[in-house]
Amino acid sequence: MAELVVEAQRDRLDQVLQFVNEHLEEAGCERNVQVQIDIAVEEIFVNIASHAYHNRRGEAVVRVELTQDPLQVAIQFLDRGKPFNPLEHEDPDITLSSEERGIGGLGIYLVRRSMDQVEYRYEGTRNILTIRKKLSQEENRENARNGIEKQGGTRGVRT
Repeated sequence: MAELVVEAQRDRLDQVLQFVNEHLEEAGCERNVQVQIDIAVEEIFVNIASHAYHNRRGEAVVRVELTQDPLQVAIQFLDRGKPFNPLEHEDPDITLSSEERGIGGLGIYLVRRSMDQVEYRYEGTRNILTIRKKLSQEENRENARNGIEKQGGTRGVRT
């Protein structure tokens, strides 16, 4: 597992994306899947940088782990900011206009919709948010054909 420790500052986003993308490219990740992952990484990291430490300095840890069979990536985001589980919040009503819907919640909604699995836990003094995504578009299409469905903010195989 590779790890990057950076200040939780928005201007570190490029460094985080470069770190993640180096590993995705090494693994042969398809470009359209990489774009989905990049959007999720950006959303999560910017939220940590913007909200975790409330105008104090703090660190964010980003871990990348690639696994085979199926080829997939797990990306963990760790911070020592106030405990916050973004998965507890209700999905926004996307049928409403942006004025009616209000601000907030759309980013994590998009992360949940685009990743295969999203998990949160608070351990010790750390928020730990993990996203998982298969790196092959073919494997993602296969999941859709085999009845993968949303369950509690994650995607899992229906049993």
